[in-house]
Amino acid sequence: MEAPAPYAESRPLAVEELELGEPGPTELRVRITAAGVCHSDLSVVNGNRPRPLPMLLGHEATGVVEVLGPEVTDLEVGQHVVMAFLPRCGRCAACRTEGLLPCTVGSRANAEGTLMEGARRLSSPTRGTVHHHLGVSGFATHAVVDRRSVVPVGADVPAPVAAVLGCAVLTGGGAVINAARATPDDAVAVVGLGGVGLAALLVAKAVGCRRVIAVDALPEKLGIAQDFGADETLTPDEVVQLKEKPRVVIEAAGHPRAFETAFNATGVGGVTVTVGLPAPGAMSEIEPLKLTAEARQVIGSYLGSAVPAVDIPKYEQMWRDGVLPLEKLITSHIRLEQINEAMDELDAGRTVRQVIEFPEA
Repeated sequence: MEAPAPYAESRPLAVEELELGEPGPTELRVRITAAGVCHSDLSVVNGNRPRPLPMLLGHEATGVVEVLGPEVTDLEVGQHVVMAFLPRCGRCAACRTEGLLPCTVGSRANAEGTLMEGARRLSSPTRGTVHHHLGVSGFATHAVVDRRSVVPVGADVPAPVAAVLGCAVLTGGGAVINAARATPDDAVAVVGLGGVGLAALLVAKAVGCRRVIAVDALPEKLGIAQDFGADETLTPDEVVQLKEKPRVVIEAAGHPRAFETAFNATGVGGVTVTVGLPAPGAMSEIEPLKLTAEARQVIGSYLGSAVPAVDIPKYEQMWRDGVLPLEKLITSHIRLEQINEAMDELDAGRTVRQVIEFPEA
């Protein structure tokens, strides 16, 4: 799938019909209503995240339950659900860490391109077996997913908002709440203002952090952050020069220089949380003495150190209460046929969240 940009010309993603198998005992079929286009999808296209091919991408999605496997007894046909891209088995040692560590079983399934029980329900007459992307494969009208990959959501939540709950909000918000454990007394800086970074900004504002600083090298992203309610907007060079450095700094750009900026912008006794996914082998340079002499921490956080079944309802309620305006994350609504052009927009940093909406059949 790896292809050179611009993707509108190289066309690494093809829109075609696939065959979708029936759900297994612990699985369900969902009619997709909306899917967000995320940097983790782009990372497969540009080769930064090697995955087994062929693969149906899309991991941030929402939809309506159509068919339930015989062992899925706690959902109903017609119920609205959000997909979470890291299913949790609930039994392994990692699942006993309350989100701190990624589920071992779910991570293995994701790496192999299967659902939780090892099945692949996608196939093509010309390509053969098609792999699942992070247990979701949401760039499609329908998906078969494991029960552990979905969380029920209210039917009153608009589909684009429900979609971003499954990745951008879980990851960015969880970095603030779960990993950094930010409080209203904290100043928080967010380095990298894509969908995840701006979700972190919105959540930091929603929980009442006293000062929220948005950091990006692109002036247009800083302008967006102002509209999102950032108290300050700074360039990477400016944030590291602050006299009063924040206790919490979230790195959401997925670039080694962004991690260095986040580390150097963190105050004494503070915590640097990294949620970005840089290319394999990318290296950063930091001064380790600061960890000891300044009593600082660096935390890696995957999926916002979240337990989706616990965290998604919290963000849903915050949205319903009016303190988490997730509609702001949606930059544009697109058709599935525009997916290669959407990758170009994402690659150029010209967008926050593009959402594919699927008309009801």
